Amino acid sequence: MKRFASTLFFILMIAGILAVLQYENNGPDLKAGTHELRATVTAVNNEALVEMGTARIGGQHVTAILQEGEAKGQTVIGVNQLSGQPDIDEIFHPGDTILMAVRIVDGKPVEARAVNQYRQGWELALFGIFVVILLIYAKAIGLKALFSFITSFYIIWKFLIPGLLGGGNPILLTVITLTLLTVVIITSVAGFSRVTAVATLGTLCGLLLALTLTLFFGEKLKLAGMTAPFATLLIFSGHYNLDMLDIFYSSVILGASGAAMDIAMDVAASMNEVLDKKPDISRRELIRSGFNVGRMVTGTMTTTLLLAYSGGYLTMLMVFVTKETSFTRMLNFKLVAAEIFRTLVGSVGLVMVAPITAMLAGFILYRVGKK
Repeated sequence: MKRFASTLFFILMIAGILAVLQYENNGPDLKAGTHELRATVTAVNNEALVEMGTARIGGQHVTAILQEGEAKGQTVIGVNQLSGQPDIDEIFHPGDTILMAVRIVDGKPVEARAVNQYRQGWELALFGIFVVILLIYAKAIGLKALFSFITSFYIIWKFLIPGLLGGGNPILLTVITLTLLTVVIITSVAGFSRVTAVATLGTLCGLLLALTLTLFFGEKLKLAGMTAPFATLLIFSGHYNLDMLDIFYSSVILGASGAAMDIAMDVAASMNEVLDKKPDISRRELIRSGFNVGRMVTGTMTTTLLLAYSGGYLTMLMVFVTKETSFTRMLNFKLVAAEIFRTLVGSVGLVMVAPITAMLAGFILYRVGKK
C-alpha cells in the first residue's frame, strides 16, 4: 500500500509539472493574437534568396496550410528571413512540417512568419522511448528518476533562468538552484534516509570547493565570460547589464553538478551496503572501502567530462589541425582556455566529492548503523 501511494504521488507530480509546462507553451506570444502553430508547406518562393557559399541571406516566401488552432485548414503565406548564419537559418521545401508564428484576427490569419522545422513530434517520440526503457529497467526507481529529471528542468527553467535575466546574482542563484536540485534528485531516488543525507552533503561540499577554484582561477585566466554559445546574441537582445563572467562561472558549476551527485550517491550507497552486509566492520575499514569505490568511479568520470566538453567543440579542434596551429597558441586561445578551465574545475570537484563523501559516510553511517 505504501509503495502504491508513493508511485501514485510521483505520477501525479509528473503529470502536474508537464501540464503546467504544456499550458504555458500553448499560451499566446507576447504580441496579442499571435500563436505558434504547426503547418505543412505547399510551396516556396526563393526569388529573394541569395546564396553565398554555405551561407544564405535574404528570405523565402513560404505558402503553408495550418494544421492546428482556430484557423486550422486555412492557407497562409509567411516570410522566412535568413541572417547568413547556417547554424540558425533554415531552408524550407514543399512537404515540410514547420512551425509558423501566425497572427489571427476574428478567426482568420492576417500575418505569418516561418520559424523552424517542426521537430517537437520526433523529440517527444525519442523522450517516450527513454521513458519506456527507463521504467522497464528501473521500475519504481525509474519513475522517481523521471520525476527528478522533469523537476530539475522545471527548477532551471522557472527559477534559475528568470533570476539570471532579472539581474540576480548568478553565483547566489546557482548555489540555491544546485541545493534544490541536489535535494530533489537524491531524495527522489533514495528517499529520506541516511544515504540521502550523506550524498547530499558530499555533493554540496564538493561543488562549493569547485566554486572556490572557479572564482580563483577564472580571474587568473582573464576569461570574459563571452565564450558561451549565444552570449553575444543575449547581450544585443537588450540585456546589457548582465554579468556574463559570473554567468559563465555558474554554467561551469552547473555542468559538473550532475556527475558530482552521481559519484556521491555511488560512494554513499556502496558504503551503506557494506555496512549492512558486515555490521562488525570498523570505521576505518568502512572509510577505506568508500575511498576504493570513489577511486574507481572518478577514474572514468573525469574522462567522461573531457569527452563531453570536447565533443561540443570538435569542429574548432579540426580547424586548429587544418591551420596547423601550434599547441602553445591553441592552449592560449580564449575558447580553448575556457573549455580547459571548465573541464579541469569540474574534474577537481568530482575528485574531491568522493573522499569528502567517504569521510562523511564513515561518521554518519557508521554511527547510525551501530545504533
